[in-house]
Amino acid sequence: MTDESYMKRALSLARKGKRWTSPNPMVGCVVVKEGRIIGEGYHKRFGENHAEINAINSASESLEGSTFYVTLEPCSHHGKTPPCVDRIIDSGAACVIAGVLDPNPSVSGRGIKKLKNHGIETRVGVLEEECRDLNEKFFTFMTTKIPFVTLKYAQTIDGRIASATGHSQWISSKASRRFAHALRAEHDAVLVGVDTVIRDNPELTVRLARGRNPVRIIVDSTLRIPDDATIVQNQRKATTLIAVTPQSSQEKRLHFRERGIETIVIDEDGKGRVDLGKLLIALGEKGLSSVLVEGGSNIITSFVKEGLPDRIVIITAPKILGRGIEAVGDLGIQTVDESIRLSVKRIMKKGDDIVADLRLMAP
Repeated sequence: MTDESYMKRALSLARKGKRWTSPNPMVGCVVVKEGRIIGEGYHKRFGENHAEINAINSASESLEGSTFYVTLEPCSHHGKTPPCVDRIIDSGAACVIAGVLDPNPSVSGRGIKKLKNHGIETRVGVLEEECRDLNEKFFTFMTTKIPFVTLKYAQTIDGRIASATGHSQWISSKASRRFAHALRAEHDAVLVGVDTVIRDNPELTVRLARGRNPVRIIVDSTLRIPDDATIVQNQRKATTLIAVTPQSSQEKRLHFRERGIETIVIDEDGKGRVDLGKLLIALGEKGLSSVLVEGGSNIITSFVKEGLPDRIVIITAPKILGRGIEAVGDLGIQTVDESIRLSVKRIMKKGDDIVADLRLMAP
């Protein structure tokens, strides 16, 4: 087998940690000796052993003279767990091949340097693009300290997210809804506007897929959220955070705090609403590395207009509504040349729906 083959196996292992490792990255490790895999592992859950430690613990024989294939540079610092490089050094490994360096500026390259200093051969860059793509949320957050933003919405084929009366359940298929719940589990937080809460009374938890419930963020400039909203009532299921402006009632903020719901005061934008860019910075300071934005139309439009999403996922159902609520409103664009350009990462089919996984292109 080739280096690429072993790294593909490590990538496959890493993906098993999806929905469970954030804000840590997904990492896989394969240990090879004399052309045989003698150990393998992956990072299963945040706070638990890293991939390299699980691989070492699974080894079927002595690791002396072995080669480690790991999707991300082994850590050299103390976090929730001890440094992985120390265990690799102690194992007697001869070589470590990493897919990509750790993007954290404070630690990047240090693990590789320490291994070299102990006489262990190192190489970096095998399937680098695939290893980087696996953890695009982690890479974005580590380099910018701002959460990776995924904007997701379901629409009819004529671009409506609800009928003219506001009815929207269900535009997408059950398979698409399962996919949407899996997306929630893959992010640290899910964000909607207060109008969506008032209209749809969503729970914003993970129910149709396996995974953790994200932090629920409600953008509510003047604190209009009703006391009987589901997300107010069920704090045991998931944490709720409400983003407000300084114009919101201090009395109401205290009321929600007494119910275990944090309100975070964010400066106003030019229209008296929560400044979304500043909100993302504040969420990053709270350690939230990724946010899934689910709407409604005003929130979607604001995020797109300000160029805040890193990724846009559009679920399109083969249905026509005609007049109704459009997904993206006025962006102030006058000509086609001014349009926001997207690149297609992948196209999938979920039930009868088509799912486009897109990335914003540079202007």
